[in-house]
Amino acid sequence: MKKTATVLMAILLTVPVFFGTLHAEKVQNGQSPSRDLVVKSQVETALSMLQAIYQKSRSGEMSLEQAKKLGADLLRDLDYGNEGYFWADTVDGVNVVLGWKRELEGTRRLDHRDPNGMYYVRHFLSTGKSGGGYVNYLFHRIDQKPWVRKRAYVKLFEPFGWVIGNGYYLDDKGV
Repeated sequence: MKKTATVLMAILLTVPVFFGTLHAEKVQNGQSPSRDLVVKSQVETALSMLQAIYQKSRSGEMSLEQAKKLGADLLRDLDYGNEGYFWADTVDGVNVVLGWKRELEGTRRLDHRDPNGMYYVRHFLSTGKSGGGYVNYLFHRIDQKPWVRKRAYVKLFEPFGWVIGNGYYLDDKGV
C-alpha cells in the first residue's frame, strides 16, 4: 500500500512538471497556447460570417458568385493591427484573398516555398481540408525581406471551396 502511494505521488508530481516544461518550451519557441486559441477563434468567426453570406445565396437573395465576392471583400476588411490579416486560397491553390498583398489574388500559389523548401500553401490546403489545424512555416513580415517563423491556423470553408487562414509571427515580443 505504501509503495502504491509513493508511485501515485511520484506520478502526481511528475505530470505537472512535464506539462509545465512542455508549455514553457512552446512559449520559448514562440508558440503560445493563448495565441493559438486567438487565431483559431478568429478563423472560426470568419467562417461563421462566410456561412451567413453563403446562406443568403442558398435562399436566393444573391448568386453564389455574388456571395463569394462579398465573402472575399469581408475577409479583406477583417484585417487588424499592423500585421493581422486573413487569407483564402481555393482548394486548387489559387489565391482569393491575401490581406496586404492583393497583387497575388487570382494567382496560383501551390509552388510557393519558404527558404527551407516547405511548400506552405500545400500544407495550408492539406491541413484545412483535413478538418483544420496549425501550420508552422517561414514567412516575411509586411514590406520586409527577412523571413521569420510564423504559425497559422487554417480551415476549409467547404461551400466556397476555400481554405481560410490567419496566423502570428513567432518572434513577436510578449508571446
